[in-house]
Amino acid sequence: MASVGTALRELRGAQKSAKGVSLYSRFVNRPAGRYLAAGSYALGLTPNQVTLVSAAFSFAAVAAVALAAPSWGLGVAVWAALAVGFAFDSADGQLARLRGGGSAAGEWLDHVVDCAKITALHTCVLIAFHRFPEQYGTGNEGWLLVPLGFQFASVVTFFGGLLTEKLKPKPAPGSPAAAPSTLRAVALLPVDYGVFCLVFLLLGGGTAFAWAYAGLGAIAAAFLVAFLAKWFRELSAVRR
Repeated sequence: MASVGTALRELRGAQKSAKGVSLYSRFVNRPAGRYLAAGSYALGLTPNQVTLVSAAFSFAAVAAVALAAPSWGLGVAVWAALAVGFAFDSADGQLARLRGGGSAAGEWLDHVVDCAKITALHTCVLIAFHRFPEQYGTGNEGWLLVPLGFQFASVVTFFGGLLTEKLKPKPAPGSPAAAPSTLRAVALLPVDYGVFCLVFLLLGGGTAFAWAYAGLGAIAAAFLVAFLAKWFRELSAVRR
């Protein structure tokens, strides 16, 4: 089995395109995932096992949001677990490429876990708003619509983006990859999952978390409208 250093060198030349990726994913999450993938490779883990490690961190954080009263310590722990889970989510694909390619089952598992994670996270925020209304300032039942709306925007964006990539024609082999846009990478920061995870650092602030979360939900809804229009326009030119 190759050493971590050898794996890292091989991974540097086997990275996905940075097109359509935010600055956080490009400069924080993917590099972190690269180190985790190299370590996992040295340990002999499979990509599916890494996906399950990602799920374990993510769902532990999700459960804590619903079950524990908000505090600053909880916020740090939840953010850290979500961030590590997200890094392992990047690592599984990198590990698959390092091992010579993934499988259809592995890709399926990765996407199912991602969808379940997104759905569960917003569901648990809703539960937290209901269980701890005094701490979050969510005594008005209208607040319970915020996680539902955020969940709707997140899941439809996830599914729409995934389906768009499947339906768009693949570039011809050997064609040069489009250069990533720095402006687009910055614009995508508000809807990057890693940036979203940062809001949980405000859990101890109670109402501050609720309003910051609601603000990100409004941004997610606006981006959903823009994404749907863009994807429909792109696919309208595709003939099947």
